[in-house]
Amino acid sequence: MLWIFLATIALALFYYFIVKPLKYWTKLGVKQGNPTPLFGDSWGTFWKTQSMADFAQQVYYQVPNVRYSGFYQFSKPILVLKDPELIKQITVKDFDHFVDHMTVIPEEADPLWGKNLFSLTGQRWRDMRATLSPSFTSSKMKFMFSLMADAAHDFVQHFKKKNEKIVTVEMKDTFTRYTNDVIATTAFGVKVDSLENRDNEFYLMGKEATNFSGFFKNLKFLLLMIVPCLYKIFSISMFNKEVSMFFRGLITDTIRTREEKHIVRNDMINLLMEARKGSIHKQNDETTLVDTGFATVKESEVGKAKVQRHLTDEDITAQALIFFFAGFDSVASLMCFMAYELGVSQEIQDRLREEIEVTMRENKGKLTYESLLKMKYMDMVVAETLRKWPGAIAVDRICTKPYTIEPQTPEEQHLSLEKNTVISLPIFAIHRDPKFYPEPEKFDPERFSDENKDKILPCTYLPFGAGPRNCIGSRFAILEIKVLFYHILSNFKIFPVEKTVIPLKLSKTTFNLMSDGGFWFGLERLEK
Repeated sequence: MLWIFLATIALALFYYFIVKPLKYWTKLGVKQGNPTPLFGDSWGTFWKTQSMADFAQQVYYQVPNVRYSGFYQFSKPILVLKDPELIKQITVKDFDHFVDHMTVIPEEADPLWGKNLFSLTGQRWRDMRATLSPSFTSSKMKFMFSLMADAAHDFVQHFKKKNEKIVTVEMKDTFTRYTNDVIATTAFGVKVDSLENRDNEFYLMGKEATNFSGFFKNLKFLLLMIVPCLYKIFSISMFNKEVSMFFRGLITDTIRTREEKHIVRNDMINLLMEARKGSIHKQNDETTLVDTGFATVKESEVGKAKVQRHLTDEDITAQALIFFFAGFDSVASLMCFMAYELGVSQEIQDRLREEIEVTMRENKGKLTYESLLKMKYMDMVVAETLRKWPGAIAVDRICTKPYTIEPQTPEEQHLSLEKNTVISLPIFAIHRDPKFYPEPEKFDPERFSDENKDKILPCTYLPFGAGPRNCIGSRFAILEIKVLFYHILSNFKIFPVEKTVIPLKLSKTTFNLMSDGGFWFGLERLEK
């Protein structure tokens, strides 16, 4: 009879640890889907039968006609917000209850990840946000513009030197080389040309830092989602030892050289060095210059606060590395999707090129920061790219102190959220919701024309998140994209080739948005 006793114990443990957690939302009166034991709602992404974008939309639509619903990332309960007013309430008005992101890797396991702006929590995040925000103002973008323009010029010259009428390129690889060069010069003060010197160390390290493919890396992320405590127990890090040592050495050497030789360069490292000395100040320049575009997020009062914080070399390295981590791959992906939409919609590409040519004539062939940002159709195209293909499929918030969502419909009841409850903002799904964007699969820059952009409801356009914890680098990313496409389209026509996948199919094997089969397009030199 022992086996009956053991079986009973096993079944009881299975129910308590595997089945019962999947009833969390139901007990709170929140509607949910039909999660499966062990996997929750993540079955398709675990077995690579659906893309992360498809998963996000499945979660969004599995309980229709509600302001919020519950789902499970394996056994972790997450509340997904669908109502724009509720999103605004939680991310803006009641931000003090939802300050933090979900902790990915403990600081003790990987200090370079745990100390960066994205991972910091509470007051430490507030202090670092206020410290970093001065490097992303309009005036700083104007300075960085010339560095970006140089990188874009080198990008175009690389293909022009081939002296071929048509060049076929895989856009993801090509664009990551441009974003690598831009970040190298604007953040690290390093000049590289990754198209000419394809195996430069800076590019190889950046590619390794942002590469999450392969069995063991996928296993690492799976363990993170199922048993996050293992990261702390075994000191599993986000970045491998070689990447960490490279960036630590680069930052330490740069700081030492600048201090010894009194070098001042208006970039992120210099700003953080000034912050360490307590001499940082922020220019109030937000209203004096043209802003980067419709998608640009505004800095909250958190980013405008004055702080006195001692920064170690490791703190500085962590911020520079997350800047690289965020800008290397995600911005390149946005450029790939924009190239795809322009390549399959020649009329949109032609109209944008016409605006570029007008701008060139008005400025006698010289592109300026102000003239680029006054290009309305360019901004419309970028804004629509970010609508249809946002850099983040979803973002999370953690309930940092108990909070109650008051009922607004007869079906709702008071929902009391415990501390550490995870909230999800389903950006991709909201951007594809026909309630907010008619014909959401259509690429239509006219959504963001002067006549139409005011019709977009607040908190239904979230390419860089919402509230004070939005993406600090929105200006940088938008400017970087506009500069490059100005140079590309003034010299080349983007068009599909035999290897181009139309319609685009999203990869089921990557965490972010990526085309299955790559982004292959031709660049046809324009006759001048």
